[in-house]
Amino acid sequence: MTIQYSGDTPTPRKKTIQPTEARDVEPPAKAALPLRPGLLKREETAYDSRLENKIRPASLTDYIGQTALKQGIQIALDAAKARKRVTPPLGEQTETLDHMLFYGPPGLGKTTLALLMAKEMQADVHITSAPALERPRDIIGILMGMKPGGLLFVDEIHRLNRVTEEILYPAMEDFMLDRTIGKGESAKTLRVPLPHFTLIGATTKAGALSSPLRDRFGMSFRLQFYTEDELSAIVMRSAGILNVDITPDGSFAIARRARGTPRIANRLLRRVRDFMEVKRSQRHIDADTANDAMDLLDIDQRGLDATDRAMLQIMVQNFNGGPVGLDALAASLGEDSRTLEDVYEPYLLQIGFINRTPRGRQVTPQALQHLGLAVPGGYTAQLPLLDSL
Repeated sequence: MTIQYSGDTPTPRKKTIQPTEARDVEPPAKAALPLRPGLLKREETAYDSRLENKIRPASLTDYIGQTALKQGIQIALDAAKARKRVTPPLGEQTETLDHMLFYGPPGLGKTTLALLMAKEMQADVHITSAPALERPRDIIGILMGMKPGGLLFVDEIHRLNRVTEEILYPAMEDFMLDRTIGKGESAKTLRVPLPHFTLIGATTKAGALSSPLRDRFGMSFRLQFYTEDELSAIVMRSAGILNVDITPDGSFAIARRARGTPRIANRLLRRVRDFMEVKRSQRHIDADTANDAMDLLDIDQRGLDATDRAMLQIMVQNFNGGPVGLDALAASLGEDSRTLEDVYEPYLLQIGFINRTPRGRQVTPQALQHLGLAVPGGYTAQLPLLDSL
């Protein structure tokens, strides 16, 4: 299996001639990659990517969690491999794996699943992201370079521009590339055949996809948040790869604060490992060590960091518990509204700490109890649907 990323081929740069006396001077050593603080990040650094690649599972059987999703993918893979063994008639191509769409919150394993599928199919995979496909020639070059049976993984596919998306329509449906030759009255449309390939799209906002693009995916899978038991198993496996000795209660302590996300669980494991090596003389991670490290990182028992708690406290203190609009909340907190909506709000909604009403966001009694705050005067929490009937 060959993995190719967009931008693997460096852009040619103009060569500059250095003075003779400067040629023998050794170039300065590259600075170490800075570690970005905080539990949540909008972008992944190169440091994060290298470590994530190191601890990715090697096969679907090693992939922990998402049981129903894995079963559906395994059936599709087995069927595609069975079709691949059948020799097609002369001049025809073997039917490939159907196009797939993975959607769900970030950090749940969408890229990992695409890599495992390529490994199962013994196919080449090209990895790119929608923001990298700015011009039509970008996607045309990738499609023309695809090999029969190859996989094309497009991350954040909801951010494709309109021109690139329309180029993908005939490529996904008919494996054809429509190109225009000439200009004006002499312009002609040329259909170029493409090798049969599989497009795997990943997005955190399935609703942002246009209907024509979404309908061309033969299979759609939603990735769910992980349970604490599943995250604990992931932490134990990652600790073994990183040569970190950890006890079961230590892994569960990390999993409990990982917000249901494997990427955050692995990141917390590395921070706890650093804490153990610097602050403790012991050579293994237990529950006490993990909890002390989490307290130092200002991450509480439910996985809330300082921004989560500040968001809830401002809603209570400044807006009487809500409802409050997203823009007003973002201005009060000093954060971008998209950051609150995409990064912090999904988990708070999932654990029932805030509600979204037609008038805005509102804190729930569970959040007040977690923060140890009294219910302010005049505050009325939104009742569950069954209780309000």
